[in-house]
Amino acid sequence: MHISPMLLALLLPGGCQTDTAPIVEAPPPPPVGLHWFIPDGMRADPVTFDVFRWAEEGKLPNIAALMKQGTYGYSIPTFPSHTPTNFATLLTGAFPEVHGVADGPMHVEGQPLSRPSVGGFSSAARKVPAVWSVLEDTGRDVFLLSIPGSTPPELQHNGATVRGRWGGWGADLPSVIFERESAERRLQLGRQARLFMLGEELTRFVTPDEPGAWTAPPTSHTPPYELTLSAHGLTLYGLAVDSSDDGVAAADRVVFSRDRETVLATLAEGEWSEWIPATLTWGEAEVASNVRLHVMRLKEDGAFRMRLQVDALNRLVAQPPEVSDVLHEAVGPMVDFVDNFPAQLIHYPEDKRAFLDEARQSLDWHREAVDAVYEHYRPQVFIHDIYTPNQMLTSRWWMGAVDPDSASYGEYSEAEREALWEEVRGMYEGLDAIVGRAMAGAAEGDVIVLSSDHGAAPLSRTVRLNNLFAERGWLNVMEDPTTGAPVIDWDKTRVVFLNMYSVYVHPEGLGGDWTRASGPAYEALRAEVAQALTALAEDGEAPVASVTRWEDAGGLNLPADRVGDLIVANHAGYGWSEETTADQAVFSAPQVAGYKQSIQPGETQAVWTPFVIAGPGVKANHQLAEPIRHIDQLPTILTAMGVALPEHIQGKPLAEALE
Repeated sequence: MHISPMLLALLLPGGCQTDTAPIVEAPPPPPVGLHWFIPDGMRADPVTFDVFRWAEEGKLPNIAALMKQGTYGYSIPTFPSHTPTNFATLLTGAFPEVHGVADGPMHVEGQPLSRPSVGGFSSAARKVPAVWSVLEDTGRDVFLLSIPGSTPPELQHNGATVRGRWGGWGADLPSVIFERESAERRLQLGRQARLFMLGEELTRFVTPDEPGAWTAPPTSHTPPYELTLSAHGLTLYGLAVDSSDDGVAAADRVVFSRDRETVLATLAEGEWSEWIPATLTWGEAEVASNVRLHVMRLKEDGAFRMRLQVDALNRLVAQPPEVSDVLHEAVGPMVDFVDNFPAQLIHYPEDKRAFLDEARQSLDWHREAVDAVYEHYRPQVFIHDIYTPNQMLTSRWWMGAVDPDSASYGEYSEAEREALWEEVRGMYEGLDAIVGRAMAGAAEGDVIVLSSDHGAAPLSRTVRLNNLFAERGWLNVMEDPTTGAPVIDWDKTRVVFLNMYSVYVHPEGLGGDWTRASGPAYEALRAEVAQALTALAEDGEAPVASVTRWEDAGGLNLPADRVGDLIVANHAGYGWSEETTADQAVFSAPQVAGYKQSIQPGETQAVWTPFVIAGPGVKANHQLAEPIRHIDQLPTILTAMGVALPEHIQGKPLAEALE
C-alpha cells in the first residue's frame, strides 16, 4: 500500500516534527569550459614541419605539456584548403556543402561577377550556427578574438566579439605603405595594391614636393623634400632631410608632423616611432585610434618606402565597444597580424626586416591579450586566432628555403637555410608562448585545444588562367584608366577564372547579372574549356589536378549554388592567379613562396595542421594513429565538454581520443 509523504508525516509522533535534518543539495559542478587557439596557417606534418618532435625536443615546451596532458595528431583540411572555408568547417563540424562557405569571394546567380556577392569571412555567409552560438545557448559566456566568420557579431547575451577580420563589419582599417610615385610600379602592382584586389589601397604612391612652411625645420646638408602621407582621413607631412655632413647628397632622416610645427617622430631607415593617438575616418564616422610610423627604405637615389601601421582595435570593431577600452588599457594598441592580403611586404629586402618586426609585435600582443581576457572577463569559452603564421609561410622570404619540395630550395646554402629556419621556428615559439598563457588562464577541468585551418605548400609557379582564356579569345581585356593595367571587359568575356578555384562559362557573355547558362552551346564551350585546362602544361608538367563540373560539386563537399561552372584544383607547387597581364604569359615566377588555396588536401602533407586536445575524458599522452578530418574536431570537443551535438554536424567524435 502506498502512503503519501504528507500522510506519513501526520502519523508520526509530534505530527510534522521529525528529527531528520533537512536535505541540502550540493551545487551542480560548473560547466566544462573551452579554450580553443586556432593560429591561421600553422602547418604541421611528420616530415618537414614536425611540430610534435620540436615540442618533445624542448623547443615548444607549452605544446609539449599540452601533448602530455591530452591527445595529439594531424588534421586534414577540406577543399579549398584556405582560411574562410576551413574556419567554417572547424567551427561547425560540417563540410562547405552544409555550412555554405565555399570560398572567400563567392558569387551567386543574380549578381555581377565583377565583385564578390557573398564574402566568406562574414558570419552572414554561414548557413548553420558556429560553435559559439551552440555554447552560448548552454549558458556559457563566450569571448571571440580575431576569429574569421565571427562578425557581424552573433553572440546574443554576455559574450564579447573582438575584430572578426574582414567580415564587413566595423572600422576595420588596414595599415598602409607609401612609396615614391612610379608608373612602372603602379603597373607592376595593379590590383595587388588593394585589399583583396578590390578594396582600399594598401600601397599608395607619393610624389616628393618642395617643403611647405615648416616651423624651425632641422638642418639639412642637401635640399630637403616633403611627402604628404594621407590615409583613413589622416594627413601627415614627412620632411626628408640630410642630417649628416658626410659628403653623400641624400636624405637619411624623415621628420614627421601633422602641422609642420610639432614633430611626432624623426626616423632613420629601419626605425619605428612610438604609437601616436590619431582620429581616423571610416565612412562618415570618426574613429579614435593610434598609428605608428616606420621608415622601411630611404635610399641615395631618392627611393623611399614607409609604413603607416594602424591600431587594429577600436570601439567599432568590438562588441560590446567597452572591450576595446579594456584591452587597450591592459595590452596597448593592437597589432593583429603582419602584412595584409594580398601581401605587400614582399618586394625589397627591407620589407623582410619590417615583416619580422611586425610579426613579433603581433605575437607579443596576442600573448598579452590572453592574460588580459582571463583577468578581466574569465570567459567559460575563449576562441582565439592569430593570422601571422599564414602570412609568414605564404610570404616571399621563407618557404622556398625551408621546404625541400620547393623549386628554389637548391638556391640556398645550408647556412642560409638554417638562418631562415630559425626565423620560422621563432614564430612557432611565439605561438607556443600563447599556448602557455592559455593553459595558465583556463580553469581547471576546461578543455584546451590547439588546431589550425590549413598549412602551406611551396609555390614554384604562378599560373594565370585568365591569360590562357584571353589567348583563346574567350576573355577580353581593356586598359584601366588609372593604372594602365589590363582589366576584364565583362560584356565581351565568355570564360573567366575567379579566385580561388572557379571558372565561369557563358557563351553569350558574362556581363551584367550572372545566371548559369545551359543548352548545347554552353555544354560545348564548357567542354572545350575543360579540355584546355586539362591539356595545359609547362615543360611537360601539368598544373591542373582536376576539373569538376558544378553539378558534381558534392563530390568535393562543396555547395553547387556557390561555385563556378568548373572547379579547377591545382597540383602542389602551382598556384592560380586571376590577374591578366599585357604579355598574356600563362606561367610566371611568383612573388611569394607559399600557397595553399586550391590544392586537394589529400595530395600533400604540407596543408596538414596540428590537433591537440586535453581535458576531461580525453586520453593523456596519446598520439593519434592516423590523421583526422577537420570536421571531426568539433564533435570531439563538444563530446569532451558534455554538450549534445547539433544536427548539422557531419563529423564524428574521435573514439580513439576519448576515454
